[in-house]
Amino acid sequence: MQTDNSHDEAIVGGASGPILHIRKSLASGKDWATTLLEAIGLWTLPEEIIDGRKYKYLIHGEALDWLLLSERLLMEMNGYLTDNEYEELVFQGIMPSYVDREIFRRLIGPHKYRAYLNYWYGVVIEEALQLAVEEEVRKRHRALCYPDSEDLVEDAFSFLYNKSMQALLIEFAESNGLHDSESEYVRLALSDHKEFTYSLFKLRMHIWDPARIASDMRKGILKLEQIDKQRSALVDWEYIDSYSV
Repeated sequence: MQTDNSHDEAIVGGASGPILHIRKSLASGKDWATTLLEAIGLWTLPEEIIDGRKYKYLIHGEALDWLLLSERLLMEMNGYLTDNEYEELVFQGIMPSYVDREIFRRLIGPHKYRAYLNYWYGVVIEEALQLAVEEEVRKRHRALCYPDSEDLVEDAFSFLYNKSMQALLIEFAESNGLHDSESEYVRLALSDHKEFTYSLFKLRMHIWDPARIASDMRKGILKLEQIDKQRSALVDWEYIDSYSV
């Protein structure tokens, strides 16, 4: 595996403590889930580039994308997880059943747990809220017998943030040096999209009163619970992310 520097240089740098902890813990027989969460608690790098891919673990210096960090740390744990365990964690956020909320919080530590919650509410719930409001807008639109339109996404964003999605995208891209002046549209990488969503969460906290903020938060949580129920109707999954709701 190659990075901007060599993998060995990365181990000597900011990733050394967590990676050496993983190797020592696994060699001593400790289970992979506990080892992983302890390593997350030790991690200090906000981002890395590995094989040309940017891994941005900390958004705005305060929101931890723990699943992305888990994916990166699992590179050091080949052979200790089954394929099914790996896919459940990286793609669905499922930890072994013995990892409950309190164990999760204790192993990653209070600082990382607060950053995890920031990501949970600022990205995961915010995306669910956007979906819920878009569905409400589309429902009202259909009730008036109007044809469906992708412009309704703009209406949903205007309701939540007092600006259209395109205007917000351009502001975000320009402030982060991501805007191509020759293109009418802004296209974001996944890591940038998460940062954009978190910036919208921060904006919403700033422009609305506490009652409106609380109401929108409940709406987002209810939408996420609805999505989880639809998934669990197919498979009885337990989501570590649901612990903070």
